[in-house]
Amino acid sequence: MTQILSNNNKNKIILDNIDSYHISEEDFEYEKELLRNPFSIKSWLRYIEHKEGDPIHEQVFIFERACMDLPRSYKLWRLYLNVRKRHVEGLNPAKYEEEYEKVNVCYEKALVLLNKMPRIWMDYLEFLMKQCRITKTRRTFDRALQTLPVTQHERIWKLYKEFSRSVSGETAVKVWKRYIMIFPEMIEEFIQLLLDIECYTEAAFQYISLLNNPKFQSLEGKSNFHYWVEFSKLIATHADKIEGVLVEKVIRSAIKRFTDQQGTFFTSLATHFITIGDFEKARDIFEEGLITVVTVRDFTQIFDAYAEFEESIISQALEEMTEEDKSKKNNSNDDLDLDIKMIRFEQLMDRRPFLVNDVLLRQNPYNVIEWEKRVGLWGNNNEKIIETYTNAIKTIQPKKAVGKLSSLFINFAKFYEQNNDLDTARLIFEKGVMVPFKSVNELSEVWCEWAELELRNNNFDKAVKIMKKATNCPDRSNVDYFDETLTPQQRIHKSSKLWMFYVDLEESVGTIDSTRDVYDKILSLKIATPQTIVNYANFLEENKYFEESFKVFERGVELFSYPVAFEIWNIYLTKFLKRYNGTKVERTRDLFEQSLKGCPPNLSKSIFLMYGDFEEKYGLMSHAMRIYDQATETVSTEDRADMYKYYITKLAINYGLTSTRPIYEKAITYLPDKEAKDMCLKFAEMERSIGEIDRARAIYAHASQFCDPRIDPSFWKIWHEFEVKHGNEETYAEMLRIKRSVQAEYKMNVNYIANQTTTDITSETLESDNDPMASLEKSKILSGFVRKVKILYSIHIFL
Repeated sequence: MTQILSNNNKNKIILDNIDSYHISEEDFEYEKELLRNPFSIKSWLRYIEHKEGDPIHEQVFIFERACMDLPRSYKLWRLYLNVRKRHVEGLNPAKYEEEYEKVNVCYEKALVLLNKMPRIWMDYLEFLMKQCRITKTRRTFDRALQTLPVTQHERIWKLYKEFSRSVSGETAVKVWKRYIMIFPEMIEEFIQLLLDIECYTEAAFQYISLLNNPKFQSLEGKSNFHYWVEFSKLIATHADKIEGVLVEKVIRSAIKRFTDQQGTFFTSLATHFITIGDFEKARDIFEEGLITVVTVRDFTQIFDAYAEFEESIISQALEEMTEEDKSKKNNSNDDLDLDIKMIRFEQLMDRRPFLVNDVLLRQNPYNVIEWEKRVGLWGNNNEKIIETYTNAIKTIQPKKAVGKLSSLFINFAKFYEQNNDLDTARLIFEKGVMVPFKSVNELSEVWCEWAELELRNNNFDKAVKIMKKATNCPDRSNVDYFDETLTPQQRIHKSSKLWMFYVDLEESVGTIDSTRDVYDKILSLKIATPQTIVNYANFLEENKYFEESFKVFERGVELFSYPVAFEIWNIYLTKFLKRYNGTKVERTRDLFEQSLKGCPPNLSKSIFLMYGDFEEKYGLMSHAMRIYDQATETVSTEDRADMYKYYITKLAINYGLTSTRPIYEKAITYLPDKEAKDMCLKFAEMERSIGEIDRARAIYAHASQFCDPRIDPSFWKIWHEFEVKHGNEETYAEMLRIKRSVQAEYKMNVNYIANQTTTDITSETLESDNDPMASLEKSKILSGFVRKVKILYSIHIFL
């Protein structure tokens, strides 16, 4: 193609005189048709189709004439322009600039009348973008936007953006500024372009514009906070390349807005000043961040950045000193400067625990635990410890305290005690008992610790006076201990913890009478616990007040109902029996009868056994048997079998084996099947032992109804051995008949249930064919349940 363009003047694209070309004989028919109808587009298109493949100058000759006759024909111009454009494809735009310009002229001629056709503009613009004519291309883009309606601008802007990216520099910035005026939602793409071409100042201003727009919705799904972080990183990383932006003011607005992410922005602001070389200002920002943030995460982020900054400063100073040593220009001022930097860094690291504690106290100034930790941080610095305790007590509101506020007063007083200042410690306790704590328990702890203070210093009378003052109350108090509307001071006299400490104190350093007064006061206030009753009774017993001790137990069982009273009765009865043995039989019986009134069946077994044992030792044996008989009817089902065994044993020992028959029969009647079977075996063994073989056989026959041979073969083995030893052929055959009968009966029951279930399912299925839900509900058969069918055999008991 290059040879054609350079060597053959006849193939020039633009002709000086189109009329000078000769028309061939093959074209005469088409020319005649055009003479007849020169404005027929079909005629021109046929002529053009005929000339396809001919030299370019001949095609151009036809296209030029057609476009002159039909200048508004979009189709003709589009075909013509495509032909001209294809002709220069592959040529170097710089080397063959003249040929490209000829095509540009054709596009310009087409746009004179077809300037509302966006496709021609787009083809022209794409063609220009391949040439090295930036200004002409930019101006043509501008003409296209000015000419076409706004609804078609998006198609042009798509190419314009591509062009601006390829051009880059100031042109791209100006083009994009115009673009986001029309499409503001594309500002994210503009910012990315600015970052790519390193226009950081403009990128910063665009970030500010984006962040100041409350209605902006990110097309990339990013949050407003995300762009704040990106902006802060930009100004921190490229601070020396950004001008005209009030960085500190902008970042501080972000710090106020995102209170839970302050660490990121403080760090970015400090990094900004580090980048521009203002180290002192950076330190001020770091320090401000450390005393401002309210989360440990933000604190850690700032502190780590601050420490890293100080380390880098020290490293740089060391490197400079190393270079000076090599050049033998050592300066004493440099050593001093390094020492200062090292001291600053060490102080920063030493302050870290205190700064972390400050953060946690800013989160919640009412956190008692953190105040206690702060006290521990000061070590042996008494002045700071006192200051910390004082600030904590002033700051914390009792109702909002997290943790036990009482521990703060107690530890503060102990601090003065350790420093031998008891007067101040007492003063702190006096203040502490006036504080409206969240709970009565905290107030009682302060009172008790105050008394403990006096005890540790051997001031026993003062300790008693303190507890007496703490428990001071009217003789009759209707105050509800759990009434939160009342202050702890109004309810403290109902604190069992406080009274327990008081009574322990009286037992240790008081008299018997004073201790009894305290116990009596506890009982009158109705705040005694079962342990209080036991302790009071034991105290009286130790001091030989036995009857008073028993009276305390009686008051205890009146105060508490079962099951709590059960333990008190156990201790009471044990001690009473130990004291009097059998000297007060009627009184002891009354106590046992009283203890059994209202006693739950599951707790009554031990009392019955104790009662029966007492009657055996000190009363009447008949009474003991009556008690055991009553126990078999009263105790819980779980204990009943054991109670029958115990009753039978006692009866056999005292009245002989034959006297146990009615009890065995009663047990077999009322016990569950499994336990009834075991009782039958014992009954049969007893009868066998005394030679009553027929009775034993009858009992085995009765027990067989509980024993399916497939499940309980051990029973049948025992009966088999019995018949082998004591029976004959007839009795053995009877045993086998009974075994078959029992087995058949159990099998029949299983088959009956299975058949009945099948029948029920079939009938219900037929009835519910039209109701699927009913069918589903009725099909929930609980398989495995077998009706219990008892086989009764007569027990022939020969009296």
